[in-house]
Amino acid sequence: MSRILKDYPSVSLKAEDLVGTLDFGDIFGREGPVHIEIGSGKGTFLVSQAGNFGDINFLGIEWARKYYRYAVDRIGRWGLDNVRIIRTDAASFIAEFLGDESVECFHIYFPDPWPKKRHHKRRFLCAGNFEQLLRCLKVGGEIRIATDHAEYFEAIQETIVRFGDRVEEIALPATAGAIEGEITGTNYERKYIKDERSINTIAVRKIR
Repeated sequence: MSRILKDYPSVSLKAEDLVGTLDFGDIFGREGPVHIEIGSGKGTFLVSQAGNFGDINFLGIEWARKYYRYAVDRIGRWGLDNVRIIRTDAASFIAEFLGDESVECFHIYFPDPWPKKRHHKRRFLCAGNFEQLLRCLKVGGEIRIATDHAEYFEAIQETIVRFGDRVEEIALPATAGAIEGEITGTNYERKYIKDERSINTIAVRKIR
């Protein structure tokens, strides 16, 4: 028998309740550095990372309702007060509700590659969205990316090159939940490693 998933109002943000630029101090009830994960899935990264870095405020964005509900339940059961998650379209949310230079780090692990050429326009990591990420990042802030899709990774690299005067490439550190041989410690990474797929990673820091 499957577990009944609970909603935790202290964890879940409702897109319909948002008005204007987010005040992270109000959302988390405290000030502190903000990390945002785009595509949180079932919350594996959020739970492990937030549990190990209590001084950081983590916000997850997930579109798939079934994964979002699972993540809310998971975060709530762990009693993590430095995590919030919202079910919404990431690109629209970032453009409409995130303030300039308000975020320390974006984590984007295994985004949907939309492999068919006619669907490439749906990919999150495009020039327009990358511009928005840089707008929201503080100087010194980071974007950390991992994907198993080689062609998408090449496209991501080409996009980053276009912003070469504003970012510098840095090493991508392993997350708190990663075990030996892993980088992100996410469910997708573990699945892809088991399938013997190559994992491509890149991270950049905003320099201006």
